[in-house]
Amino acid sequence: MEEQKENRPQAARDEAAAAPAACPPARQHCRISDQETKGKTSAASSNDFSDPIYKEIAITNGYINRMTREELRSKLAEFKLETRGVKDVLKKRLKNYYKKQKLMQKEHISGDSCYDYICVVDFEATCEEGNPPEFVHEIIEFPVVLVNTRTLEIEDTFQQYVKPEINPKLSDFCISLTGITQDIVDKADIFPQVLQNVIEWMRQRELGTKYSYSMLTDGSWDMSKFLNIQCRISRIKYPSFAKKWINIRKSYGNFYKVPRNQTKLTIMLENLGMNYDGRPHSGLDDSKNIARIAIRMLQDGCDLRVNERIHGGQLMSVSSSAPLEGAPAPQMPRHRN
Repeated sequence: MEEQKENRPQAARDEAAAAPAACPPARQHCRISDQETKGKTSAASSNDFSDPIYKEIAITNGYINRMTREELRSKLAEFKLETRGVKDVLKKRLKNYYKKQKLMQKEHISGDSCYDYICVVDFEATCEEGNPPEFVHEIIEFPVVLVNTRTLEIEDTFQQYVKPEINPKLSDFCISLTGITQDIVDKADIFPQVLQNVIEWMRQRELGTKYSYSMLTDGSWDMSKFLNIQCRISRIKYPSFAKKWINIRKSYGNFYKVPRNQTKLTIMLENLGMNYDGRPHSGLDDSKNIARIAIRMLQDGCDLRVNERIHGGQLMSVSSSAPLEGAPAPQMPRHRN
């Protein structure tokens, strides 16, 4: 929920430490050109950075750094890659594409090092104008967008509204912001039932059993605040499948080397040459647009992987050196005592 995320206290915002961004599919072989890349070399071990291939990549990166925006777009078009975005994004896209191709030729990249699916979640919650600190936010929309990391497409979506219990009457500000009306939430199920429906939807898609997956959010607050608070309100344990997630703001900032103030949803879209599609602050539409960013990052060669977790109710960062593990098969959490 962008409005609430942006209005939170500075001290509570996302921590800066982040894992590098998860797993682009194999692409067709390409070479920039023999003139642009010099010294074709022999293979070495995957951890041997003395391999001359890395010098070759560095030389190519220098050449790419000197290209104009039109030259970058022309070269990307030649490789049938996306040509939209600011110049720094285009440079990163071309560098990473070439690097991936060279390392794949040397069998430095395993096709099994990523999640099969990514579940994008962006909750909408009750809110008041000015976001007073004492106000208790309750989830009123639970969307999930399922991204297939192999096909790089949105494969399915889930959306259900939730009836709030502490503040059952929505404020005019909340209705105006989210487009969710009082009638919609009055007819909705309470959170535990909606969570059970989400879990059943995920099970039907064999997530965590046949297919590996990870949750992904736009920032830390969906999981560390909204879901955490909601589980306490509903007197259920925090669900195990949501204890780790990909914070796409961190992944985006680290991958494209941009400051935190450049990782707001609308700015990320703009820098990637895309417009927001749908109604802002609709949880499902926000989730779809976040999924579009994730897909573009995968296309650009970003390895999206878990970089945050919740432990003992506290937000923590996950090191980039941590083993790559998918989320567990979803199960309904037990009730709190």
